[in-house]
Amino acid sequence: MIVAGILYFRFNPADSPLFPKCLFLLLTGLKCPGCGSQRTIHALLHLDFRAACSQNMLLVASLPYLFLLIAAQAIRFFSPSATFPVRIQRPAIIWTYFAIVLLFWVTRNVFGF
Repeated sequence: MIVAGILYFRFNPADSPLFPKCLFLLLTGLKCPGCGSQRTIHALLHLDFRAACSQNMLLVASLPYLFLLIAAQAIRFFSPSATFPVRIQRPAIIWTYFAIVLLFWVTRNVFGF
């Protein structure tokens, strides 16, 4: 992860041939839910929150949930009997997040953001 972080910090995915382009976008002309994620990571590493939000707002908004999931895995590793990981990874929460991703996918293509 450190090497990936250095690459994303050093090279702008919009300009560099090191980073893959979205095949879904290339084939359909539509943005997938992950389109702009590489540029978002680059912008976040440079503390450019405005650019990060303009590239992929879902990724930026998902960071607190991502950190909670990472914390839950760490807690589960050190304390297998802890209830926090079970509560944060309930199917209802995962399905709700999945619905948000689908809604984001549709709205970003309909409204062009």
